Amino acid sequence: MTRARAVLVSLAVLAAVAVAGCGDGGGGAGDPVTLRLLTYDSFPTGGTPLNDALDAFTATTGTEVEIVVAGDAGTMVSKAVLTAGNPEGDVMWGIDDALLSRALDAGVFERYESTELDALDPELVALAPGHEVTPVDAGYVCVNLDIAWFDERGLDPPTTFDDLADPAYRDLLVVEDPGASSPGLAFLLGTIEAFGDDGWRGEGWQAYWRDLRANGVEVVDSWTTAYYERFSGSSGDGPRPLVVSYASSPPVEVLFADPPRSDAPTASLPETCVRQVEFAGVLRGTEHEDEARELVDHLAGAALQSEIALTLFVHPARTDVALPELFTRHSQVPARTWQVPPAEIDAGREAWIDEWAQIVLR
Repeated sequence: MTRARAVLVSLAVLAAVAVAGCGDGGGGAGDPVTLRLLTYDSFPTGGTPLNDALDAFTATTGTEVEIVVAGDAGTMVSKAVLTAGNPEGDVMWGIDDALLSRALDAGVFERYESTELDALDPELVALAPGHEVTPVDAGYVCVNLDIAWFDERGLDPPTTFDDLADPAYRDLLVVEDPGASSPGLAFLLGTIEAFGDDGWRGEGWQAYWRDLRANGVEVVDSWTTAYYERFSGSSGDGPRPLVVSYASSPPVEVLFADPPRSDAPTASLPETCVRQVEFAGVLRGTEHEDEARELVDHLAGAALQSEIALTLFVHPARTDVALPELFTRHSQVPARTWQVPPAEIDAGREAWIDEWAQIVLR
């Protein structure tokens, strides 16, 4: 009798341990999964059509999506490199082509060939031939200006990189730190492509940035800070009428104008534009790889892609979604862009950022 009871107690303990084990770290088979979507600080966390499109993913699959803001894109990628294989999330949105090679070298992503690839711009797909990531949008990083600021002072605005170093525009420009911000890095790459080692009076891009520094350029850590706190054209409170932003930023000022307006109070300078492509990918080490792949497909799918233009204010990667009229009327597609080849970015990025910091932040 005693031995039989001991066996029964042992079996009960083993069953309890098994049940507890199933509940540890997210539940047993059939329990709902929550995916963590790592993204940058300007990604909307709720209340937009883009978030509604993410809710539709949950409604269809039963998989919840938690948006985790990891700072500006440069900071987000730095964190992902440090945690490669043991990620803070399951899927990343927003790594761009200037930072991509760093993440690939560190093994941040799990290879996945999305079911939506055929609908995406093939030129963008070709930037990740190993399919570690999937393109989701493309934008043009350019200097933006506050039109009224220049009109009120009777000052012609700048149009080129060269103009920005002119004393007429002293203390007017705010840029993002290329070591932390993807628009800041894109702008730096644009100047490197424009001036190289022997442009800008024969002294190269380094001399150009020395002159920008002498002309009072302001550096902040993120696009959000630059655009919404330091730029005068977004809220009227910032002190600087020139900011590194996007060719598609002016529609933002029309869509959210209070009182309403039909004209954009800001404009981009097309001769300063650099194309920036953003990607999404499954993070290596996720415990929910199948669900993460489904989410990547949804991020590249027509329902979500159709909301990108008037939510993130960049161009969707899909070629089969229509762009809203407000977006096309107030944004520009530059006739040419400054582009550093990916292999050169891979080889030079870290040294360029360090050299820039020595020139501008010392």
